[in-house]
This record gives sequence, C-alpha cells and structure tokens, in this order.
Amino acid sequence: VDRAFPRSPRGALKIARTVRPGAAPGSAARPGPALTPSPPVPQLVALATLLCFMASGAHQAYTALAGMETVITVLFLLLYLLRLDARMRCLFWPLADIFNSVIAALFLLVVALFAIIIKTNKGTLAGGVLGLILLVLCLVDAVLLCKKISLDKARGRSAPAK
Repeated sequence: VDRAFPRSPRGALKIARTVRPGAAPGSAARPGPALTPSPPVPQLVALATLLCFMASGAHQAYTALAGMETVITVLFLLLYLLRLDARMRCLFWPLADIFNSVIAALFLLVVALFAIIIKTNKGTLAGGVLGLILLVLCLVDAVLLCKKISLDKARGRSAPAK
C-alpha cells in the first residue's frame, strides 16, 4: 500500500473527486499522523450527485453517468493506492487516467447543463450543480496528470539497456 499517495496532489485530487474537497483525508495542509482517518460519514460528491439524481427521479442517463464516474474514480484510486499500476504494465495508466478524466468531464458538462437547464425539481438541480463541481475536479485531475506525464521517458521492460 502506498501510504504517501493520499497525501500527494494526485491522490488528494482523486479523493476529492470522491470525497468533498474539505474532507480529504491525509491532506498535506494538515499536520498529523501518516494516515489521518476520514470522517465517519464523508460527504461523497460523486455519490451525492448519484443520490440526487436517483431521488429526484431524473432521467436514467444522469444516474448512470454519476454512478459510472463514482465507480471508475474509486477503481483508479485503488489502482494507484495499491501500486497496481507498477505491476500491470500492459497499459500506460496515467494516459488512461487522462482519457478517463477528459471523457468524464465532457459527459458531465452535457449532463450537468441539461440537469440545470431542465431542473424538473430541486434534486435534479442539486445533482447538476454537483455534476459541475465534478467537472472541475476532472479537469484539474487531467491538467495535473498532463504536467506529470512524460511520453518520451522509458518505462519498465521496454526501457533500453544501458
């Protein structure tokens, strides 16, 4: 388990996509033990978006997108937290993460704007606003990953022998 990942900027951002920004466990701004426990009931942004859409009886596409974003973000968080990206070298995981963030941002833009414009009830409106917050977090995640990634750097077994 990579205990430093939750305190890194990328780890904090992955957590922020799932956990509300003020409740990111182990953020670098707070001093304390290596792993600060998360609040007992964290307010999950993606899950809250999903629940808003489900409770409001919004279109199933809204609910499916919010659920898909929650699951994929948690899977990428676990991938990096358990260092599975170093073990499974079949994909260049940071690039896959960038594609996920960009595609999720595009879908969230469409769904959140439709939810806010249509606003059949307050649950749909709240889900749309939370969707816009997720959109911003996806874009920040993609930008941070683009700054970190280096496509010309050799990796793993494909590295030339020196």
